[in-house]
Amino acid sequence: MIRLGGLEAGGTKFVCAVGNGATVQQRVSFPTRKPEETLAEALAFFKHHPVQALGIACFGPVDLNPSSPTFGRITATPKPHWQNTDIVQPFAQALGIPVHFDTDVNGAALGEWAWGAGRGLNDVLYLTVGTGIGGGALSGGRPIHGLIHPEMGHIRVPRDPSDCFAGCCPFHGDCLEGLASGAAIHQRWGRAGEKLEDSHPAWRLEARYLALGLVNLVMTLSPQRVILGGGVMRRPPLYTLIRQEFKMLVNDYLQANQLKDLESYIVAPALGENAGVVGAFVLAQQALEAATG
Repeated sequence: MIRLGGLEAGGTKFVCAVGNGATVQQRVSFPTRKPEETLAEALAFFKHHPVQALGIACFGPVDLNPSSPTFGRITATPKPHWQNTDIVQPFAQALGIPVHFDTDVNGAALGEWAWGAGRGLNDVLYLTVGTGIGGGALSGGRPIHGLIHPEMGHIRVPRDPSDCFAGCCPFHGDCLEGLASGAAIHQRWGRAGEKLEDSHPAWRLEARYLALGLVNLVMTLSPQRVILGGGVMRRPPLYTLIRQEFKMLVNDYLQANQLKDLESYIVAPALGENAGVVGAFVLAQQALEAATG
């Protein structure tokens, strides 16, 4: 079997894995520290576990344009020390193998499309709600790029009249990420989301903001399924609240069979925490196919 490498380069942790398809043979994770030490640890893993191609699914914003002089680099990230970090060439040069690169959320979307909750569909939306918020979308089974890549966490949503929190996004204040990310929950309520009880008013407000964001994205991209992942979504009752808010906001405007069963339309990732690295395997397979013709 071909051994593929997958690197999920997240702002909080790096996950390195070896496998193929949805099978993960080796997997290790470690905190995201400064670039030089974090990349060195990831390189050491893949030197110890040789692979034939590597896929990298990286936090962003990133430059995905192969003709750009900054291709393969992280760009305007708020993550300290990581702006303008080259995330592709260190691996391509040190390992001497084909490398393919995309955003972490496009990677998760690819993984779920190929082997998880989006399998058998052409158009899928994956939104991760964690410390920040990011989204990846596939159209015809291919990630949407364009000007750069979608930045779904930074769309603007109407502020709830009851909410006086200014927002925590360093660039936009009260964008979706600024109002509904894990960091926003912590700053607004003074406690991390995992320390709030299910009955806490935080969850109804969180569901409202996420549903507002999803309505914007569904109306624009028209995905066949929405997959919600990330640490904040580990609280199962939140899915029910989001579906309720989404149904109310859409108000029967969209006439599609999938929307008659929102439990099958707005879903959790089937691959769990492996969605990102399995998507990186898909990227690695594409790199290998491109290199071999």
